[in-house]
Amino acid sequence: MNLKRILSIALVSGVLMTGTIACKSKISDADLKAKVETAITANPNVTVDVKDGVVTLNGTAASDDEKLQIENAVKAADSKGVKSVVNNIVVNTAPPVEINTNDADLTAKVSEFTKDFPSVKTAVVDGVITVTGELEQARVQALKMGLDALNPKKVDMSGLIIK
Repeated sequence: MNLKRILSIALVSGVLMTGTIACKSKISDADLKAKVETAITANPNVTVDVKDGVVTLNGTAASDDEKLQIENAVKAADSKGVKSVVNNIVVNTAPPVEINTNDADLTAKVSEFTKDFPSVKTAVVDGVITVTGELEQARVQALKMGLDALNPKKVDMSGLIIK
């Protein structure tokens, strides 16, 4: 009878110890998010979400290497707390648009482009194209897109009357 009792007590003790070890405290999602955000502060274009230890990254990076470095920094922030990383970061591969501020060049290009818009007048000053005159609603978007494609500082169409 004593042997049964001792075995029962040993079994209950073993189960309690195993349960206590398995239930060691986990880091909360909010704390993990704070750690991860601190680890990637050099990347303001990246946002962090954490759910049940799964870290989701959204935003942009300049290169594939930067994207991978951000993911590695997240994993290193808390290797036990981060269960996995969902890396939705998009790599920006487009070169920056160079603004054309050469008034003579812009004037020539604007003149060439607007020859199909005879009711429109344009002026170029300090890289800003100012549009006046009248134009049908159906053609306004084509005019705006064409002038924007010349990469001026700005296209001012506030003086344009739309029919």
